Parts: sequence; structure tokens; C-alpha cells
Amino acid sequence: MPRAKTTNSPRLLIRSSSIHAAGCYTLDAIPRGRRIIEYDGPRLSKELADERYADRIVTYIFGFGDNGAVIDGFGTAMFLNHSCAPNCESEERGGRVFVRAIRNIAAGEELLYEYNLYDADEADKADCYCGAPQCRGTMFSDTELERRARLAKRKQAKKAETAKA
Repeated sequence: MPRAKTTNSPRLLIRSSSIHAAGCYTLDAIPRGRRIIEYDGPRLSKELADERYADRIVTYIFGFGDNGAVIDGFGTAMFLNHSCAPNCESEERGGRVFVRAIRNIAAGEELLYEYNLYDADEADKADCYCGAPQCRGTMFSDTELERRARLAKRKQAKKAETAKA
């Protein structure tokens, strides 16, 4: 008789979240370092994803790699919310994206990671509502915030130059 396949994956539950709509919670304790879930779905170019989601408010895309590819994720992993005090992080391995625990996580906790959004249109907002004591107020990465600050500084300098003329 064949043996049942065993897995080390924790049991997960999608339910209402105080951070945003629905969240992903673990029913089992998860030790630090454990790989929890793969962010999986069709791979697209950033250009195709931008075109596909141009008029949508909500997207579940995950940018990865050095070539601008994105994963069009529509599975359990899309329910992991952003937090400025995460208990998980994403990691790339061999063209795949996994979410792993960065600390011991108790049964019943919501699984959270920093989105580190980037490469957004200037008008895009990505306000954070995680409620963490050290909340940065945004889901943008530090690099994206620096890029936006440089752009704003250039615009301000150009405006001042135009005003002088």
C-alpha cells in the first residue's frame, strides 16, 4: 500500500484581517527559518503586467529577478499582508519566490512581510495601515522613497528655475 505523502507545510487559514481585508493566518506554530509558502503564478514581463493591470485598483503581482519579471499571483500567498513589523520575508531561489519565517511564529498569528514596493508611477500611493509601533506609513521600499525624493527635488529645482526666468 502506498504511503501518504507528508509535508512540513503549516496549515493556513484565510480570514478577515485588521490590516487589510483578508489575511493569511497559520494554524500551526512555525519555527524561524521555515519556508512557509511559494508565491506562484504565471510569469509576465513588467510591461505586460502594467498593461494588464492599468485600470485595476488591486493587483497581486510580485516583482522578482534582475530582468523586470513579475509573478501574477492568484493563490494563498496573495493574502499575506504588508507590515512594517513583519514575521516573514520573501526570498528568491532559482527563479522562484518563497515566503519564510524570520522569527518563531505562534499558531493563530497573521503572516506578514514587507512588500517593499518599487517602480511605481509618481502619482501612486501605497499607504500602510499595519498599525505597528514603528510603522513607516508606506509600503514602498526605502529605495523607492529615495527615488521619489530625488524626483521631487528635481521638479522643485526646475520649478524654481522657471520662476526666475
